Formats: sequence, C-alpha cells, structure tokens
Amino acid sequence: MESTATSDVKAVDEFVVKYEAFKKEIGKVIVGQDQVIKDVLISIFSRGHCLLVGVPGLAKTLLVNTIAQVLGLDFNRIQFTPDLMPSDIIGSEILDETKQFKFIKGPLFANIILADEINRTPPKTQSALLEAMQERSITAAGKRYELGKPFFVLATQNPIEQEGTYPLPEAQLDRFMFNIWVDYPTFEEELNIVKNTTSQVSVSLDNVMNAEDILFYQDLVRKIPVTDNLVEYAVSLVSKTRPDNSRAPEIVQKYISWGAGPRASQYLVVGAKCHALLSGKYSPDIEDVRAVAQPILRHRMVRNYKAEADGYSIGKIINELL
Repeated sequence: MESTATSDVKAVDEFVVKYEAFKKEIGKVIVGQDQVIKDVLISIFSRGHCLLVGVPGLAKTLLVNTIAQVLGLDFNRIQFTPDLMPSDIIGSEILDETKQFKFIKGPLFANIILADEINRTPPKTQSALLEAMQERSITAAGKRYELGKPFFVLATQNPIEQEGTYPLPEAQLDRFMFNIWVDYPTFEEELNIVKNTTSQVSVSLDNVMNAEDILFYQDLVRKIPVTDNLVEYAVSLVSKTRPDNSRAPEIVQKYISWGAGPRASQYLVVGAKCHALLSGKYSPDIEDVRAVAQPILRHRMVRNYKAEADGYSIGKIINELL
C-alpha cells in the first residue's frame, strides 16, 4: 500500500515538471494566454471537452494545433458550415469492389478534434458530436465504433457574429466541461506576437508527452483523494445556481432562469483535483474548486431578461456566489 502511495507522489511531482515543460514549448508559438492554456490542459487531464469563445484572430486554432503537436496526439480540424452533414463528421458506408458495405471513418477518429465555429452548423450536425463526446464512440448503420483514446473535442465559437449561426442546445453545452473566454492580448503581448509573426523565424516543437502518458495522468487525477467537505462545497455551490432551490441566494432567484445540473458538480470536483496537481498539491482544497468554477458554471446558467436589463453578467453572478 505504501509503495503505491509513494509512486503516486512521485507521479504528481513528474506531472508538475512535465506541465512546466509543456508551457515552455507552447510559449514558443503562443504568446500569453497562460490561463487559457492551463484550463485546456485541466480539461484534457480531467477527460473533459472545451468550448473556446473569442473574437476572430486570437489564435484559437493555432493554440489547439500547437497543443496537439506538443502532446504528440492525432489532430483533425473540422470546419463547421451550414451545409455540413453528420456523415461528413462520423463517416459513411460505401460499397467496395466486392459489393460489400465498408465503413469509411470520418475526421472524428482522432485524439484531438477541433470543431471550428461549431455554431455555424445546424443542430442535426451538432448533435452528431453528442454520442462521441459522452460515450467516446459513434454508431453508424447500427454498428458501434470505439474512438481513439484519449479523445478530446475543442470547439470554437465567435461571440460577435450571430447571423447564419445556430445556438448550441443546452444538452450540447452541458457536454463541455469548460467554457473558456479567450481575451485580447495585452499591449506587450501583442508587440511580441507581431514581431514573431512578421519575420522568417521558424519554430520546432518537441513532444512533452504521448497518448500513454496522458491516459496515465488522467487515471492519476481520478485517484487523488478528496475530503467530504470539499464535495459538499462543490454540490452546495451548484445547488445555489438553481433559482427554485431553497438554498439559492436572492441574486440567483432574481436573475437566473435555469441553473447548473449534477454534471457541473462532478466537473468541479475532478477539475479541482487536476488544478491541485498542476499546483504540486497532493489533494485539492476549496480554493481549487473556486479556481475552476467560472469556466464550468458560466455556460450552464441561463440569465433572464431582468439580468440583461440590470447589466448583470453570468460572471458577475458567479462571483457573487463565490
């Protein structure tokens, strides 16, 4: 028993070292965005998926591509358009030379999927991702096909343009562990970006981990012990987001139509575990839950018209809860 505990402690220490090496490699290409990179990594090691929301030109696609390279994973980009069909993502059956049906795998069969501008495709195609994100498998012509491990969907969305877009349904949004806001760079960061991208400097990236390492660390995150009071804090926080709950504070009852479901409580605990590991701790505390609360809760709470009229954003309401 002691040897297992000792090996876990050693694995945590190695995890922190690899995380620092990972940040260093990413920094060769991506300037700034430290919190975004950290949140994406927490999501990967928690077996979650991410929705990146930001205006065009903030290197969302480049970030995903760079992460895939540094992690040594297969990467496919799917550009979501209004005419995209579910079979374009999943794959389809064709008749081969022997007149037998043969399944041709679609771009979904990779470790990291970039669902670029996911809200530009109709719900029929958006929902093709639901089974893949939850079950890590797809069903085509009555047959079940397992997806590669690890499997991670990173979707991007532009918050400005709403013409010709299809808002993601609540069931789809709930599948994403994190809703990450990608903000503009600072003045100094933008100076570095312009210098780096307007010259002929080429960057070579080294692999920091591989698929086996990621699966190992995903298991390690799950093994981290948590106290009962931390689980109670996470569940209590989520229950307070529901306006019809007696525990909900006045601000929630006044400004929120729908609160977060049980999946938010699960993600808060797992996310806190991973956040603790990346900080070199062997067990999470309340601060780790608070650190991951915003990106986990912000897309699971629905504001009413009063909140919009009074200028209360979801972020402001979550901060009041915390």
